[in-house]
Amino acid sequence: MKNKNEIGLKDAIAIGIGGMVGGGIFAVLGLAVELSKGATPIAFLIAGIIALLTSYSYVQLSKTYPSSGGTVNFITQGFGKTVFSGGTNNLLWLSYIIMLALYASAFGSYGAKMIQITGDYNFDKHLLLSGIVLFSTALNYISFKAVSIAESIAVFVKMVILIGFIFLGAYGLSSSDQLFQMNPSHWESPLKIVSGGMVIFVAYEGFELIANAIPNLKNPETNTAKAFYISTAAVVVLYVCIAIITVGSVSFDDIAQAQEYVLAVAAEPILGKVGFAIISITALISTFSAINATLYGGSRVNYQLAEEDELPHEFSKIYWNQPIGLLITALLTLVLANTLNLESISTAGSAGFLWIFALVNLANFKLAKKTNSSKWISSFGFFLCLIALISLFWQQFTSNRIGVYIVLLIFLTAYLVEFTYKKLEKN
Repeated sequence: MKNKNEIGLKDAIAIGIGGMVGGGIFAVLGLAVELSKGATPIAFLIAGIIALLTSYSYVQLSKTYPSSGGTVNFITQGFGKTVFSGGTNNLLWLSYIIMLALYASAFGSYGAKMIQITGDYNFDKHLLLSGIVLFSTALNYISFKAVSIAESIAVFVKMVILIGFIFLGAYGLSSSDQLFQMNPSHWESPLKIVSGGMVIFVAYEGFELIANAIPNLKNPETNTAKAFYISTAAVVVLYVCIAIITVGSVSFDDIAQAQEYVLAVAAEPILGKVGFAIISITALISTFSAINATLYGGSRVNYQLAEEDELPHEFSKIYWNQPIGLLITALLTLVLANTLNLESISTAGSAGFLWIFALVNLANFKLAKKTNSSKWISSFGFFLCLIALISLFWQQFTSNRIGVYIVLLIFLTAYLVEFTYKKLEKN
């Protein structure tokens, strides 16, 4: 019987690209430049290489253990149903919430700046980011079909505009006064370059969403690898090109002043205020669609964890035709987005996914015989993720110590909740 939900290779690639080019690049580009300066394209490339290596483990695990559970299933397969695997999967849910806070923050920043330019008055970004989270939550309750349609349109629009930005930006680089900024003399130290790549690693995490769609993929034996590798490689090239044009077009001082909406500023030398407006609108569309999709995905992860007895079964209850996790995810997003600064949110998100991806690589290493995998590729991916995570903590501890404490608290909470639940359940 034909699967009504069956998707082709192009659809799977679109899921991967849509997941990566969500709101991350709009939110964290300025932060990456602040840390890496002229070496920002290198920072994006380093983060992209780690994503590509990890995608190898996702390919092998997806083919062997196809499941809509994706990452949750891989962690359980690799480490069994233990407090450790349950805590890691709890951390995945919390990382989704952190990503939502990042997207909401980006929406608020771009929206507030657009209102300021067009209306000549200030508007609190917290009102905008809270409003978009509430609106997206309502949309998820009303109709997932509407969410799906909005996501499909958004992916097409943002890719067309970003590719246009790259071509126009490349044309304008030859006459740019800021091209000298990419000279190695304007690069930061190797630690800051690596740290810059790791802080913005959240911009790559979306490729893991392909794993959830593998059970519905046509010809999974051949298309799984193509979907992961093509989408990830394409986004690496896209991000590196965007970084080159931004660093080569806008002064470091201007980037620092417009850190939270720097991509719009980078469009000004090409198209003036019209360019600023076009990129700002693209950012609003992208972050809105990313919030919609991540709210849906996060609530489903929460539901699945409750179904698999890694969270209390109360989390599997349905309210208003949706898991209660949707409401909890939205409320926690509002708290994080309105209390943490951009760097702390980005650090927390990157740290969470680097740790999870390290464990996915380790899981594939442990299951290498069953997944028919190369142990050295998986182990290399594991160690790179681990080194990247340590580098991120080391750099952030000197410049954003509170952010590091927040990350450690989030990690501790994920595992402590699981430990407490399992202990109470036994009693």
